[in-house]
Amino acid sequence: MALIVQKYGGSSVRDTERIRRVAERVVSARQDGHDVVVVVSAMGDTTDELLELARHLSPVPPSRELDMLLTAGERISNALTAMAIDALGTAAYSLSGDQAGVFTTAAHGRALITEVSPHRVRQALDRGSVVLVAGFQGFNRETEDITTLGRGGSDTTAIALAAALKADVCEIYTDVDGVFTADPRIVPDARRLDRLSYETMEEMAASGAKVLAPRSVEFARRYGVTVHVRPAHGTGPGTVVSGEGRGEGPSGDQPPSAETRSAVTAVAHDLSGAELTVSGVPDGPGTTAALFRVLADAGVDVDTAVQQTVRPPGRCGDLTLVLPELDGAAALAALREHHAELGFGDLRYDASIGKVSLIGTGMRSRAGVIARFCEALSATDVNITAISTAESRISVLCRADRLHDAVRALHAAFRLGTE
Repeated sequence: MALIVQKYGGSSVRDTERIRRVAERVVSARQDGHDVVVVVSAMGDTTDELLELARHLSPVPPSRELDMLLTAGERISNALTAMAIDALGTAAYSLSGDQAGVFTTAAHGRALITEVSPHRVRQALDRGSVVLVAGFQGFNRETEDITTLGRGGSDTTAIALAAALKADVCEIYTDVDGVFTADPRIVPDARRLDRLSYETMEEMAASGAKVLAPRSVEFARRYGVTVHVRPAHGTGPGTVVSGEGRGEGPSGDQPPSAETRSAVTAVAHDLSGAELTVSGVPDGPGTTAALFRVLADAGVDVDTAVQQTVRPPGRCGDLTLVLPELDGAAALAALREHHAELGFGDLRYDASIGKVSLIGTGMRSRAGVIARFCEALSATDVNITAISTAESRISVLCRADRLHDAVRALHAAFRLGTE
């Protein structure tokens, strides 16, 4: 008998009919003799709808109250799924994040899990119940407040529970058949990947692949949790993410036919970012540090920063930042509040940007990869506005309306699709 943690995303519990299908899958696993813990996201677009309601009332809602609001979505789907399981004749027991012993830092909207004490979960399992835990949320002991874990937080909840319970596997059910070489909705010939290492999956997630949240993969790597990404509405083999990573690469019987194919695993893209340019930043020690401190104190995450070289020294330059669009309002408000002390000129904000990334190994050291990357985008008239490289990733910024063309061009140039 195995202990399985299953996580279902919002599309899997969008309505009562889909909740019944989830309940049937859970009950089937329980009838096979397994102990089952289930983590569910909010139904469909509930989180976005709640955010929209909040922003109708306040452009920058108080973070504590926003967490109080958003955690309701997961508790609703959690209780409904428990009811559906119970209606099938299997005992079910639902818990909120704090009831399940998920403790976090105090940072509202982006809290980190510091500890999982799943005593009530274990007690309910010992009684023979399926245990359901509301994802995306936890509890901070010092403030005694409910917190949320940020986008994709239900993935992190599930993997953290799997680590604490020493589960045999954490199954992440999604609306796709696994992890692919690119988003199959954009690239029809994208190929499913049989296995991935934690490191490659972490790069893909951080670069915009929506299958797993970046923090959840980091948690899995840290605690050695085997993650199985599986289709929510099918029986396909999915993709296994683990420390082994053997067989990493496209599924199928044909081996890679070129050196670049063995180096490159996938293309990822991200439309959730925005570009904020701070013009007229004074040159001098501590100026940039002070600006980043203002953003950090406002809870703004900065993904990329490009600073214009100031020549001659002492003149003003521009600093271009890429940050989550969700943080845009907070970043603009914080910088405007501290405009006098920072001494910059003005602010330019653009949410119509996209990021496309090539994920693999030895990207900087392997001759020709960056050249082929840029040539592929040039051939399809995609203009690059910024580029960054690392051993496992090449990323560029481009206009949002050209992002899908960029993804398809890179996927074809590096021969990642089906033969």
